[in-house]
Amino acid sequence: MLAKNTDTSDSTRSIVLCMVLLNAFATPLMLSATNVALPAMAQDLHLSAIELSWVPMAYLMACAMSVLLFGNLADRFGRKRIFLIGTAAVIVTSTIGAFSINGTMLIAARFFQGIASAMLYATQIAIVTSAYPAHKRGKVLGIVVSIIYVGLSVGPLVGGYLIDIFGWQASFLMQVPLALVVLFMGVFMVHVEWRSDKETSFDFFGAICFSIGICLFCLAVSQIPQPRGLGLLLVSFVVMAWFVRHSLKTQNPFWDVGLFFSNRVFAFSNGASLIMYCATYSNIVLLSLYLQYLKGLPATTTGLLLMVQPLFMAILAPFTGRMSDRMEPRLLSSSGMAVTAVGLFLMATLNQESSTAIIIVTLAITGTGFSLFTPPNVNAIMGSVDSKDAGSASSAMSTIRLIGQLSSMVIVSLMLSVFVGASVIDESNLDSLEHAIRNSFLLATILCIPGVALSLARGSIHRK
Repeated sequence: MLAKNTDTSDSTRSIVLCMVLLNAFATPLMLSATNVALPAMAQDLHLSAIELSWVPMAYLMACAMSVLLFGNLADRFGRKRIFLIGTAAVIVTSTIGAFSINGTMLIAARFFQGIASAMLYATQIAIVTSAYPAHKRGKVLGIVVSIIYVGLSVGPLVGGYLIDIFGWQASFLMQVPLALVVLFMGVFMVHVEWRSDKETSFDFFGAICFSIGICLFCLAVSQIPQPRGLGLLLVSFVVMAWFVRHSLKTQNPFWDVGLFFSNRVFAFSNGASLIMYCATYSNIVLLSLYLQYLKGLPATTTGLLLMVQPLFMAILAPFTGRMSDRMEPRLLSSSGMAVTAVGLFLMATLNQESSTAIIIVTLAITGTGFSLFTPPNVNAIMGSVDSKDAGSASSAMSTIRLIGQLSSMVIVSLMLSVFVGASVIDESNLDSLEHAIRNSFLLATILCIPGVALSLARGSIHRK
């Protein structure tokens, strides 16, 4: 149960919303900009293909490992406190990342930047939900989601422009001024705190098992097909199975996975979400490599093209969300994944001679498909549970999203490892890079087939 805060005035709520919106914009802005900066990082720091794949993967691994932990800690010690600690940590880790002198330092900075961002992911929605009364939450949450899409949309263009002028370091530093404003507002202008008033024991064993399982999975895939990689992969599955077994038997588990075993619609909808994010998240990374290495485009032009997909998502998502209130969500989501599969297959056919028009069309198709899938799927997930399970459902949905995004980058790391290996990407191995990109998109296309089947098989939502 959430602690009640009757002292939250309208002016304080406005400041809280502004504070959250700035970070909700700055984080995806940085994420999309750093994806555009990958080739520049590789050239400046002499990163191999495998090291380059770890730049985004280290961030996602850290997020997936720690977001549930910080959600638990925020409920205990204060959501604003964790949010502000995360904001300060983002400033520090982004600055360290910008001044990295080698690949090891850069990947380490990205890992700790991911931990810092997990503090924001775990608290920003909870803060808005706590600060606003129930009859106003839908509106402000819609604003938060819209701002996230805006950050994703403008990040590639703004980032690409700054990278061409100031270098890849700008992709890390561009969010620092906004984070400083957030920190000032939170410390000096917001004097209320929100935490849970329900005292429960903390599941240390579950938290450790979950984090170790995620870490082992990432390390394993980066070393496949070597025997050591296969061994680590097996161990990671054993650890995660142990975690699930432990969670089902514990009264206050680190992550309540019970809904996956008792609610078909919830389980299948989350499974479809896992596949969708696994298939699509790495699109921007792969296309950034394709456009800059294979097409020879500058970062600014690359960023302009990469805006297309998130722009379609930002425009269409509100409409598909409203459609899911009138139509069966599983039909919309399933059609969205099918459309996405078409776009991914077309991306797999891209080569060095492909026209700009074809690239834009493929991005528009995948953006449309993702927009058809996501809002209805979220509607299905949250509509499949009772109000008392809404918190658990929301946490599960966020965690599944992060694991899907992480798995998407794991696929890229695997393909680069198989086709390019430990070499630095240059003119001598562009054909190998093209094979890695093409096979990544083909595998993503294939993943969508069971995803559509899972989405259709979830059953209908019985609206009350």
